[in-house]
Amino acid sequence: MLRLAAASMAGTAIEFYDFFVYGTAAALVLGPLYFPTVSPLLGTLAAFGTFGVGFVARPLGSVLFGHIGDRHGRRPVLIVSLLLTGVATVAVGFVPVYDSIGIAAPMLLLLLRFAQGLGLGGEWGGAVLLTTEHAPAHRRVLWSSFPQLGPPLGFLLANGITLVLSATLTDAQFLSWGWRVPFWFAGVLAAAGLLLRNRLPETPEFRELVARGAVARLPFAELARDHWRPVLLTAGALSVSYATYYTMSTWSLAYATDRLGVDRTVMLGCIMAAIALSGVITPLFALLGDRFGRRPLCLAGCAVGALWTTPMIALLHTGRPPAILLGFLGGTLAFTAVFAVIAAYLPELYAPRVRCTGAAVGYNLAGVLGGAVTPLVATAASRGDGPPWGVAVYLTAVALLSLGCFALLPETRPTGAADPADPAGECAPA
Repeated sequence: MLRLAAASMAGTAIEFYDFFVYGTAAALVLGPLYFPTVSPLLGTLAAFGTFGVGFVARPLGSVLFGHIGDRHGRRPVLIVSLLLTGVATVAVGFVPVYDSIGIAAPMLLLLLRFAQGLGLGGEWGGAVLLTTEHAPAHRRVLWSSFPQLGPPLGFLLANGITLVLSATLTDAQFLSWGWRVPFWFAGVLAAAGLLLRNRLPETPEFRELVARGAVARLPFAELARDHWRPVLLTAGALSVSYATYYTMSTWSLAYATDRLGVDRTVMLGCIMAAIALSGVITPLFALLGDRFGRRPLCLAGCAVGALWTTPMIALLHTGRPPAILLGFLGGTLAFTAVFAVIAAYLPELYAPRVRCTGAAVGYNLAGVLGGAVTPLVATAASRGDGPPWGVAVYLTAVALLSLGCFALLPETRPTGAADPADPAGECAPA
């Protein structure tokens, strides 16, 4: 289990590194480099628009790679999705700017960002099922939380490289070529990830489906017919975590540096400290999920999110790094409580024959609602001179929506799963 979990975590870290490095670039440099003919505000909106395309592509990737995972196995998904995302990310680092090739420059960004999202949409489902379907019932949340450590690790790596470059290069050097270095480095990470995943075993539950001849012929059609309700509910339920995460990691970076005059390096440091906390507390929340259930942790995370968004925005608007960090730490507690248990919760809502598709589609639809839309809405809602209370209202509304959706979902913790006397997982759901 430790080897499988480590391989799953490393793969998701690489995939999310690829995805996050684009978000950082969109907040810092893509607007003036690829949309120089519009105002700075519209340039930022346009850059976040290309950022959002990746989220729109993710549900499509879930359907495509979910079909592969439910028809041909979880393992092939991990190889192909990593290769697609890695190639697209490296290619972004070579796209000429608008002044060189005109409108073709942002169009190429859109195309490559779409490919990134397509690959990441398939990655998550395969990675979490690799651990979930191998894990014993009484520790399923803990083992499945390892892939959930990938996003904070990928974010820290992406922003750490950007932070070093930002601190050591002049503004002219960073705008000229420095921002491209993290994209080129993705090629090294993708090669390492492919070597790591090449020898992973197929999951026992999928092997059993093959042995019984019970593999779904058209997983998405079956999902849409018989499981549409949990798909829609999980999409709404996870929206608050995405919205909070990308408010902190993407929109706030552009807002604080452009509007409040906070140093770029200082802001990156605040965001990285908050995301580092997420990585530390994820296993702790996962243990609570095994002990008390998945749903209570999710409901608590949504409630904290609804209560904390206004203080977080107020602290951000002060422009003082200690206050900004305090606000981010509260937001981190809220979204981590949900993300720590969701890798076990979502697969448990679906039968094994459509599990790869169902878990991935619900997870990535939430990315569209909470991740793609949030930077655009937040940028538009913060145009005035005062505190951006419109952003706080929007985040609170999303948190209440997610709270209601989780309230309508069932608890899935197997009866007796907290008892180590059931190591084989006989009480696990079918």
